[in-house]
Amino acid sequence: MDELRDRIARVEALAREVETGADPETWARVRELVRCLMDVHAEGLERLLGRIADRGEEGVAIIDDVASDAAIGSLLLLHDLHPSPLEARVRRALDGVRPYLATHGGNVEFVGLSERGVLRLRLEGSCQGCPSSAATLKTTIEEAVLAAAPDVAKIEVEGAVAAAPEAAR
Repeated sequence: MDELRDRIARVEALAREVETGADPETWARVRELVRCLMDVHAEGLERLLGRIADRGEEGVAIIDDVASDAAIGSLLLLHDLHPSPLEARVRRALDGVRPYLATHGGNVEFVGLSERGVLRLRLEGSCQGCPSSAATLKTTIEEAVLAAAPDVAKIEVEGAVAAAPEAAR
């Protein structure tokens, strides 16, 4: 996944270089070129998924399996083709971190998900209100949710307490 992130970062850097160095007409043509390539890729992916889905339950299982891969899932999200709804992906991610939270006497509850992608969670148990709950959120819950659902716009957590500043410790 690090190699994929590196490639994405390189694409973004190249786009910034072209945008800042190209005249407006050239930049507009570059944007149109990228849009056309994205449309071609989206059409190909959509056809591929359709052919796999035509295999019935086996096909649906294959699509779900490949969509769970971070790189493939991100690609499907980019083209609005991901088979799992956002809430389902969030709930699966939370189910995945619950065993770890339980070892620390805590849990996380799904409170809601707005149409704008704002996820609301509540920390429960001994994690609620403890100074390390912010670190638990950052390192465990947030990473799991964003890996499974990078299209979540924001995560709001009830019961999370920010860690004390370094000087106060």
